[in-house]
Amino acid sequence: MTFSIHASGALKGAVDQWLPKLSADLVASGITGGDPTLWGPDAEDEASKRLGWVNAVEVSRPLVDEIVSLRASLAEKGVDRFVLAGMGGSSLAPEVITQTAGVDLTILDSTAPGQVLAALDGGLERTALVVSSKSGSTVETDSQRRAFESAFRDLGIDPAERIIVVTDPGSPLEASAREAGYRVFTADPEVGGRYSALTAFGLVPSGLAGADIAELLREAEATLLQCSVDAPENPALVLAAAIAGTSPRKDKLGLVTDGTHIVGLPDWIEQLIAESTGKLGTGILPVVLLPVSPEVENPPADLAICRIVDDAHESARRYEGELLISGSLGAQLVVWEYAVAIAGRMLGINPFDQPDVESAKAAARGLLDARPEPEAPAFVENGVEVRVSDAELAASGTIAGVLDALWARLAEDGYVSIQAYVDRLQLPQLAGLREMVAADSGRPTTFGWGPRFLHSTGQYHKGGPAQGAFLQITERTDVDVEIPGRPFTFGQLIEAQAAGDAAVLAEHGRPVVTLTLTDPQTEVLSLFEAAQ
Repeated sequence: MTFSIHASGALKGAVDQWLPKLSADLVASGITGGDPTLWGPDAEDEASKRLGWVNAVEVSRPLVDEIVSLRASLAEKGVDRFVLAGMGGSSLAPEVITQTAGVDLTILDSTAPGQVLAALDGGLERTALVVSSKSGSTVETDSQRRAFESAFRDLGIDPAERIIVVTDPGSPLEASAREAGYRVFTADPEVGGRYSALTAFGLVPSGLAGADIAELLREAEATLLQCSVDAPENPALVLAAAIAGTSPRKDKLGLVTDGTHIVGLPDWIEQLIAESTGKLGTGILPVVLLPVSPEVENPPADLAICRIVDDAHESARRYEGELLISGSLGAQLVVWEYAVAIAGRMLGINPFDQPDVESAKAAARGLLDARPEPEAPAFVENGVEVRVSDAELAASGTIAGVLDALWARLAEDGYVSIQAYVDRLQLPQLAGLREMVAADSGRPTTFGWGPRFLHSTGQYHKGGPAQGAFLQITERTDVDVEIPGRPFTFGQLIEAQAAGDAAVLAEHGRPVVTLTLTDPQTEVLSLFEAAQ
């Protein structure tokens, strides 16, 4: 399947305006050739170390046989269940690859104690853990590895037989993993995490789970030449122009899957766009939507709709004014990576750094070290504790009033970000809040499971335009899990991550409301329905 793209309305106008310049500036061939000057002098040093993804298909091809062989070896030992401990690009790419392939991979990209327990209790005697981290210092991944090592030993299983590590060469994780006797795969260090889908980070867990990674690489390779040429037919140039070139600029991009065979692609695109473009007060806000979402049925002026379909040109007659794309998964990964890098040039930012991600991590570390007493809630309603970034938000004394006050902070170009720091296996219905809040606030609304979004859209929240209003959902639960060798538990870790991020957002002048569920029986959706 080739990659097809169709733009109409204002998006077609942006394409017509930008394509000649992008082609004349040799942007596509420059990226393929590894030209780090394309994004300006401030970005040149970083870009010179972050363009390895253009060669990922060629570099990764020898990995396929190694991964298939390892899968067969583990199967002979009765291992047929794989858990991935990874955050951001390390988990989102394998998630879309395995979901689309229809194979099972347990993604552990949370510090919620209930989710950690579920991963540990899923049949350790037949389980292997893939630990994916470029540096090995990611606190979530390190904590998950520690928990599995201890659990394996408790069952009399040598962790060296069950833990596979994917990391950068020379990282502290590589050194400790080799010392422990773990199987280690190293990836190209000149590929950032969000661009790593076609490297060992995307391929090792996906291939072990049973996805056809050789076919994925063939799909990607078939599209590389298209993305490398400085011509109007280059789909990456068209895509970049459409998402970053409208005038006046539509700085929000609704991502809709509508009949495509690919499962979960918008979640991967979301982290690629948000972390790459959300900085220096600008960016493109990706909003993952349903075909029936309020923003699709009545799009605001500052939001463009990108619909992922199985035949872009066949669908064009039905969706005037939208961007329609279709293609194999491998093709999608390549085109979006090129397009987002090109969009960064158009926006005048460095698409390869993430200067504001560390702030929330540092705040969480500070809370774990100091362990302050929890802040008293502004009030409690129906077992829900309400905390706010400034007292005026809580003046009504009701949850309905607090939400109305939060929506009132939204400018005409604002957005709402819902962040759920909960066990999503027990509270999957929380994702339904997105539709309710979008309808109630009248503005584009994003939804992220915490803490995984901190490694993706979290960059946009602090570095992008100061347009966001933030609604945190946290939980109080008796379930907790120790982290071997650490002075804090998973429950304390996720609590610190939520509080730390709220504090950083407030320091940036963003309004934040935190609703803490103290009763596991609380009907959250009913609570919001009553508040509308």
